[in-house]
Amino acid sequence: MKHLKMTFLFLFIIAASFAQEENYVKENYTKTETTITMRDGIKLFTVIYAPKDTSEKYPILFQRTPYSCQPYGEDQFRSKISPNEFLMKEGNIVVYQDVRGRWMSEGTFDNMRAYIPNKTKGQVDEASDTYDSIDWMIKNIPNNNGNVGTWGISYPGFYTTYSLLDAHPALKAASPQAPIGDFFFDDFHHNGAYLLSYWRATALFGYQKSKPTDKPWYSFPDIDSKDQYQFFLDIGPLSNLDKYYKEDNVFWQQLKQHPNYDEFWQFRGIIQHLENIKPAVMVVGGLFDAEDLYGPFQTYKTIEKTSENYNTMVFGPWSHGDWARASKRQAIGNVYFGDNISLDYQRDVETKFFNHFLKNDGKGDSGLPEAYVFDTGSRKWNSYDQWPPKNSERKSYYLQDNQRLNNKMEKSSTFEEFISDPKKPVPYSEDIKVVFTPRKYMTDDQRFAARRPDVLVFETPVLEEDITMAGPILAKLNVSTTGTDADWIVKVIDVFPEDAEDYPETQEYLKMSNYFMMVRSEVMRGRFRNSFSNPEPFVPNRKTPVNIKLQDIIHTFKKGHKIQIQVQSTWFPLIDLNPQTYVPNIFEARKEDFTKQIHRVYSDSSIEFTIFKK
Repeated sequence: MKHLKMTFLFLFIIAASFAQEENYVKENYTKTETTITMRDGIKLFTVIYAPKDTSEKYPILFQRTPYSCQPYGEDQFRSKISPNEFLMKEGNIVVYQDVRGRWMSEGTFDNMRAYIPNKTKGQVDEASDTYDSIDWMIKNIPNNNGNVGTWGISYPGFYTTYSLLDAHPALKAASPQAPIGDFFFDDFHHNGAYLLSYWRATALFGYQKSKPTDKPWYSFPDIDSKDQYQFFLDIGPLSNLDKYYKEDNVFWQQLKQHPNYDEFWQFRGIIQHLENIKPAVMVVGGLFDAEDLYGPFQTYKTIEKTSENYNTMVFGPWSHGDWARASKRQAIGNVYFGDNISLDYQRDVETKFFNHFLKNDGKGDSGLPEAYVFDTGSRKWNSYDQWPPKNSERKSYYLQDNQRLNNKMEKSSTFEEFISDPKKPVPYSEDIKVVFTPRKYMTDDQRFAARRPDVLVFETPVLEEDITMAGPILAKLNVSTTGTDADWIVKVIDVFPEDAEDYPETQEYLKMSNYFMMVRSEVMRGRFRNSFSNPEPFVPNRKTPVNIKLQDIIHTFKKGHKIQIQVQSTWFPLIDLNPQTYVPNIFEARKEDFTKQIHRVYSDSSIEFTIFKK
C-alpha cells in the first residue's frame, strides 16, 4: 500500500507540474485581441500577450502566420508563447497575427505573395503589412522598449524573411527558421520535380475564404487508403488527381498551369530580394528537414553576400521544426544524435540572440559564432567563423565500374546501366503508410534500395581515417537514356560497420549493423538540366551532362565506415513519376506517355564534396 501511495503522490506531482505549466501564460500575461489597419484599409487580426508585470519595458516578439493565431477569445490562452519557454518566462511582449486573407484577417490570401519593390500608392505586399503592423505596435502597445524581433518556422519563417525587406526601423532582429525560399525549390518542387508527398498540403493553401473566420474553411482529401505508394500508383497520371481538387482550389490550378519556373514562380521567390539587409539575422534549419532545406541555406548565403548586417546560421540534427520542441532524446527515424539538443539550443543560442539585440541593443559581443552547426557523423556541435569553414577544399569522387567510388578517375569510357520502369518505381521508404509530409526518410536505411536492379550503387573501401564533409555537394553526372526525359536522383550514404549497435529508436525489423544511413539526397528533373524556365528533351542515347546541387551537409564519415552513392530515376511517391517521354506539361501527361527506358551513368561522372581539413 505504501508503494501505491507513493505512486499516486508522484502522479499528482507530475499532474500539478503540467497544470502549472499550462497555466503559466494565463497567470503571467494579459491577452488582448485587436485588428490593425493596413495602408489599403484591410484589417489584420492580431493577438497581444503582454506581461502583467509592468515594472519594466519589454521588447516585442512578433510572428505572422497563415496557420492561425488561435485560440480565439481574450479568455482563451495558448499554453506556450514566444519562440521558447526561456523567452516566455523571462518576459517579452509576444504578438501573433493572422496574415492577409487567412483566418480572422480580412483581404485575399496570395500564396507566397510577390514582393513589390518601390511600391506606389495603394500597392501592398507582406513587407508593407509587416511595416504597418510594427509601426502600430510601437505606437500603441504600452510598456514596449521600442525594439521588435520577428521569428517563425516554415511558412511563418517565410514571413520572417519578408520582414527584412523595407524593414521598419524598430525591427532589430529576425530569425527565419526553416523559411520557404521559393515554392519551386522548397516543399512542392525539388529542382522541378513535383513532390507528390506534399499533394495533400495543397488543401492548406489552395482555398480562399469569403470572410474572417475562426473555423477551417478547407478540408484535406480523403485518399481512402493506408498505402500511399499503391494509392498514387493506381491513380496514374497527375491529371487524375483533378477529382480531388476542383477549380475552387486556386493553388492546384496554379501548379498545373505553371509546370516550369516561369514568371509566376520567379516573382514569388524571396531569395533574390535579400539585399542591403539591416536587422540582425539568425537563420535556423534542420540538416534533415525534408520540407525546407533550400530556403534556410539560400537565405543565409544570400544575405552573407549582399549585406553588411549581423548574419549567423544554426543548423542542427533536426527534421522540420524539431528545434522548437523539448524532447530529451534527439533522433531522426532510426538514428539517435544526442540528448537535450533542442533545449540547449533554445537556452544557449536562440534566447541569447534575441536578448542581445532586443534587450541589450546589440552592444558588445553576442557570444554566438558565425556558423553553429552539428556534425551528424561525429555527433557534436562545431563553431566556425565562416561557412563553408576555412581549411576546406573541393574533392571529387568518381562513379567507376564494379560499384566503385574512387577519389581518382581510372576509367572514363565505361558505364553502368539500368532499366527504369514507371510501373515499378523505387520507393523512397520501406514504410507502408500515408504521411502528410515525410520526415523520417531523410536518415532512412537504404539497403532496400541498394538491392534493386534499378538503383546503381558506388562505394568506397572501408575508410582508414575520418573524412569530414562540411559544405555543398555537386553531382556532376554524365548520362544517357533511350527515352526523351528522365529524373536523376543522387543519394549520399554513410555505411555503418558490422559492430554498430542498435538505438532504442531503431525499428524492430532493422539493425544498425551495416546500416545505410542516407545523409543527403536530391533529384533533378532532367528536362530542367540547362534551364528551369526553358525545359528541353534528351536526345535518345546521347551522352549528356546533368548537374545536381545537393544542399550542404556537415557529416564525418568515421574510420571503419564507407561512403556510398546511389543513383536512380524514380523515388516514389516522394516525387511524381516522370513519363520518360518528354511532354510539355507533366500535369497533362497521358497514361500512354509513361514508358520503360534504359538509363546509363558513365564512369566520368563524379560527386564533388567540400572536405574539411582540421
